[in-house]
Amino acid sequence: MVSPAVRWRRGAGVAFQVALLLLFGFAFTVHPSQVSGFSMEPRIDSGEYVIINTLAYRFSGPGRGDIIAFRHERSAESVYLKRVIGIPRDRIAIDKGIVVLNGRPLQEDYVRFRDRRTAKAVVVPPGAYYVLGDNRANSDDSRAWGFVRREDVIGKAMLAVWPPHRAGSL
Repeated sequence: MVSPAVRWRRGAGVAFQVALLLLFGFAFTVHPSQVSGFSMEPRIDSGEYVIINTLAYRFSGPGRGDIIAFRHERSAESVYLKRVIGIPRDRIAIDKGIVVLNGRPLQEDYVRFRDRRTAKAVVVPPGAYYVLGDNRANSDDSRAWGFVRREDVIGKAMLAVWPPHRAGSL
């Protein structure tokens, strides 16, 4: 018969090992990043810290509506956050601020600050994504510099963590 103290020590040892394994895994699968800029307002404010899941797209690509983190050739040291609007083979046009996805106006409840810009239709090539900031009036995005390549995607923005009153899923 095993004494309660021995059982407790074994259980504590297993719990410690599991916690250590989770901490180790967490350290290599998430990337904290501070947001600089206003392009994702009102959902993500400048100065907030968000957690980026770097494993999210290992086996599949981003989906429409995902907020992705990526690097762009304009500034290799910066990490950009934008919302995926178009995936490969989608046809995207913008008519006076209204996004038209595959011939239909896109319902975008997350956009508060619209603008009236128009962009001619493009087809998203394989291995690329069309991204826009939620604050359309103040966003440098695919309308200006084109598509985001799959290999430049770092991961999926999952969670706002700082400041505490803004913490929550994205």
